[in-house]
Amino acid sequence: MARRVFYSFHYKEDNWRAAQVRNMGVVEGNAPVTDNEWESITRGGDQAIRNWIDEQLNGKSCTIVLIGTHTAGRKWINYEIEKSWNDGKGLLGIYIHNLQDREGRQSSKGSNPFDGFTMKRDGAKLSSIVKAYDPPYSVSTDVYAYIKRNLAAWVEEAIAIREKY
Repeated sequence: MARRVFYSFHYKEDNWRAAQVRNMGVVEGNAPVTDNEWESITRGGDQAIRNWIDEQLNGKSCTIVLIGTHTAGRKWINYEIEKSWNDGKGLLGIYIHNLQDREGRQSSKGSNPFDGFTMKRDGAKLSSIVKAYDPPYSVSTDVYAYIKRNLAAWVEEAIAIREKY
């Protein structure tokens, strides 16, 4: 049975790239929202967004942060990372800048979003615990194949790492 995961990503910039990963069928992810649904959720304000995220995270064993150029430091991605960690979920990142968007363009590599979190008990950066995978290819089809080939194992490893903390 496939693991149930939550995908965290910068919607406006990376929705096309994220859809490629979500549609691989390797793990079961949260259902995508349309632009209209997301606009409706965001019109409800911060609490509505928080409630939607919380509902989407419910029943998931791992959160996968799809890292694009401007993913790190975004308010709601930070919320998803913090909530996932605090709820005991596996957590991992995958750099998706070398996947092509709908116009066939790649983007520049973004910062590690886990660098922005410090562990209370020992002061270590979350990035020293949570793995962020950067596929070692520059051709989009090779990046896609690499992610698809490794995704299930990365999720299992992320869950095992989280269980140690």
